[in-house]
Amino acid sequence: MSLNTLTERLTDADATVRRLAVMDLPYSDEDDIVPLLLPRLADDDALVRTEAVRALEGFEQHDVVAALATMLLDPSTGVRQAAADVLAELKETESAAPLLPMLLSGPPDARASAFRAVRALRSPQAFEPAMQSLRDADAAVRREAVGVLGYLKDPAAVGELAEVAANDPDGEVRRIAIGALGYSTTVSVLPALTRALSDSLWMVREEAAQTIGKLRLALAIPDLVRAMEDDYWQVRVKAARSLGLLKAEAGLPALVASLTHAVSNLRKEAVIALGEIGDKRAIAPLEASLADPDPDVRKLARLALTAIGLAGGMTP
Repeated sequence: MSLNTLTERLTDADATVRRLAVMDLPYSDEDDIVPLLLPRLADDDALVRTEAVRALEGFEQHDVVAALATMLLDPSTGVRQAAADVLAELKETESAAPLLPMLLSGPPDARASAFRAVRALRSPQAFEPAMQSLRDADAAVRREAVGVLGYLKDPAAVGELAEVAANDPDGEVRRIAIGALGYSTTVSVLPALTRALSDSLWMVREEAAQTIGKLRLALAIPDLVRAMEDDYWQVRVKAARSLGLLKAEAGLPALVASLTHAVSNLRKEAVIALGEIGDKRAIAPLEASLADPDPDVRKLARLALTAIGLAGGMTP
């Protein structure tokens, strides 16, 4: 298709023609479609703007990212969502520059989208705006700001993240903050994590149980044992995983009791944990699991028994 024909279609009076032309551009013979697409971001029709935004995915030059950033302020919800999705796919750290000014200004949904976009870019310049936004009135902004800090893994944020994990009124913010603490190298986060094991939302408790295992916080073993009695099996699964990682012999009774739980995922994790702990007292219960109705549980039980047997063989 010739450039003249493309240009004519892109400026046609009919919005449907313009929209289809935008959709056809990526498949045309034109080497550089960016100069043709950027003007369509100002099209009168929201659907044309939406398709123009989508067609610009993968172009990370400064002018494109800056133009897409302005689309986070578009009056159309569809355009704003498309821009947020495209910006979230950015790969180069340098692409964060046009988005940084938006982190602390504009409506909440635009700020949340900007934080979401810079998260995986790990731009150090996003640290201070993210820290400031931990107290933002909008929960979506706080969620994305916490996510940015989790990606940056800056030790200076640990104290604030622990505070958010313990006290933020939004459950999802607390859950994300708990997960973000997984990069910490200090036991100072222990009170926040153990408190989270009693959170009103099971998703937060689940995240806390998992993060404790990641950090190998042996001081939290008694709390993990209590978490094995949680009303939600999802929490018990993560607690079992962490007890295994910590090789916590204190978790043996709770893990053995879980071998007969109705949920097979919990039985699997309990079997794995018992194998990791390596206590010979688990041999008989694991042998009973060789008759479990779930073939994965039976397989894992055989592996666990082998692991315990090998460990026993190496014991003087």
